Amino acid sequence: MQTAGQEAELTDTSTATDCDILVIGGGPAGSTAATLLARRGWKVVLLEKSHHPRFHIGESLLPANLPLLETLGVADEVKQIGMMKWGAEFVSPWHDHTSTFHFADAWDKSMPYAYQVRRSQFDEILFRNAARNGAQAIEGARVREVDFAPGGQGATVRAEHDDGTVHTWRCRFLVDASGRDTFLANRFKTKQRHPRHNSSAMYAHFAGATRHDGRDEGNISIFWFDHGWFWFIPLSDGLTSIGAVTWPYYMKRRDKPLREYFLDTIAQCPKLIARLAGASIASEVEATGNYSYVNAHTHGPDYLLLGDAYAFIDPVFSSGVMLAMQSAFTGADTVDACLREPARAPQALAAFDRAMRHGPKEFSWFIFRVTNPTMRHLFMNPRNTLRMKEALLSILAGDIFRDTPYKPALYAFRTLYYVFSAANLRRTIGAWRARRNNIRVDDAGAGAAP
Repeated sequence: MQTAGQEAELTDTSTATDCDILVIGGGPAGSTAATLLARRGWKVVLLEKSHHPRFHIGESLLPANLPLLETLGVADEVKQIGMMKWGAEFVSPWHDHTSTFHFADAWDKSMPYAYQVRRSQFDEILFRNAARNGAQAIEGARVREVDFAPGGQGATVRAEHDDGTVHTWRCRFLVDASGRDTFLANRFKTKQRHPRHNSSAMYAHFAGATRHDGRDEGNISIFWFDHGWFWFIPLSDGLTSIGAVTWPYYMKRRDKPLREYFLDTIAQCPKLIARLAGASIASEVEATGNYSYVNAHTHGPDYLLLGDAYAFIDPVFSSGVMLAMQSAFTGADTVDACLREPARAPQALAAFDRAMRHGPKEFSWFIFRVTNPTMRHLFMNPRNTLRMKEALLSILAGDIFRDTPYKPALYAFRTLYYVFSAANLRRTIGAWRARRNNIRVDDAGAGAAP
């Protein structure tokens, strides 16, 4: 049998429990998939290694999240914990003005806002909703081993509970929604650093940060600086999430405790410092490397990878939660088709693969260029010629899985980018070389500012 597990053998003397579908991970992807599949009458087990509420980064949602929340039946609960987010602000040290994009100006005007949320609250809402909808939702159960039966006939899963006991489940289909733990990808050794991107991050919550007035109070702010960019996310409880996403060389230079290094990094961005005058850190400072990765495949004959268990590139456009939840909707349809009509499984899995690759691809063109001087110029000086600004806002809103007809205008924007890049060829080549060096930096590399 194909095995995905740890080296130490687990002893479980109990009788294995049968279920139709087992989901690893009680985050947005796993809880969403468990809810949708349980509604369809399947016996679903949802295993979460921690206990809700638990801290998680990635607090900024997109307007495209809202229809998904409505379908799940949790829109009102999320509204109660959310800070209204009407747009996104970009701040550049190389420009004397800011640039604000409002979602109401996107091609489709029906999704004018999103929310900023504490992920501890948001994830718990989704997890409890899965239980209300009939999934067996278990906390404090870390999956240790998975054995796949020959011929795509399901899997045997062993999980260790907080008290050390081990339980075994036999499932017909396995859904890996383990997030950045990437359970199956790690064990199959199919996880790869993203070949075209490489970044690290450090972050914390602050009390007393200055917010904008009126409807712009909840907007996310993106601050560029020499070594990457910062996020500034206001939360409804008065705290603000601040994070620095940098090229790996910058994190490798750290020669002091993380908290001090983070504060020194913020000090390099005067416009962010101005928003933090009188503010104080209200949480531990956290850091993560290996921020950008992709798995070699999205599925097998009896398993799927959802959300971050498959890939994560960069958080600059707040796409993570939306892509995770959307993958769960697509994944639930796929699993349902595979179990009800096995003859359709190859076609369903192929369609799932295309959908999983589509999301990261749509955002990645911008992510790969977001620190490029030409892209900064276009973001800081947006024009709606040929409706290009509306098309760009459709991407920022996460409207990438519907048939909204903004593609010609988006191609026009990309063409404009290449024209500007050619007109400033020397600068473009310099930025390309710096980016190439930063992506390829090794443990001894120094990197270069983009």
